[in-house]
Amino acid sequence: MEDNYHTIKKPTAAVLLKERKSKFYGHAFPIESETDINPILETIRSQYPTANHLCYAWQLGVEQKRYRVNDDGEPNNSAGMPIYGQLQSFDLTNVLVVVVRFFGGTKLGVGGLISAYKETAKLTLEQATIVEKFLEEQLVLKCEYPEMNVVMRMLDKYQMNLIKQELAESCQFLVSVRKSEVHKLKKSLKPYHKIQVEIK
Repeated sequence: MEDNYHTIKKPTAAVLLKERKSKFYGHAFPIESETDINPILETIRSQYPTANHLCYAWQLGVEQKRYRVNDDGEPNNSAGMPIYGQLQSFDLTNVLVVVVRFFGGTKLGVGGLISAYKETAKLTLEQATIVEKFLEEQLVLKCEYPEMNVVMRMLDKYQMNLIKQELAESCQFLVSVRKSEVHKLKKSLKPYHKIQVEIK
């Protein structure tokens, strides 16, 4: 079961590509949802108020990927798709790449535009810090005090992230664990009948 993916650690610094007097500025951002995108685009617009085009592509999700491209007035598929092609080439998701263009007075033609947007996106992603992340499932573990040691051992063994614990009459732990480990964890806990596992 594939539960790992690659994304970027943090926003990149601007990359500049010059092509026949046109200037292309590339930026990449890690994103978690579509609601992250518009505020980033607004910030970029305010950074480059006199730019002619603000083209971008993003991809989100792991098991069910979704993406969007935007040519922002450039000829169809001459900007957004070449940028998106680089997201695929680097095998990245949860990333937004924006390329801002200042027109230099010389038309580049569709082929020239495709090449310039692709190269800017490539240079931008080449300087990004790429990290591997994992899909996680949240579980609730419930037990009595005598079983607490077993739960703690399992937390360690399966490198679970302890989000919250409640110690009252009984113990309750909210944890996150790699998706591929959930089945193994449940199997390991089967002999301990007093420990309940619920998927949150």
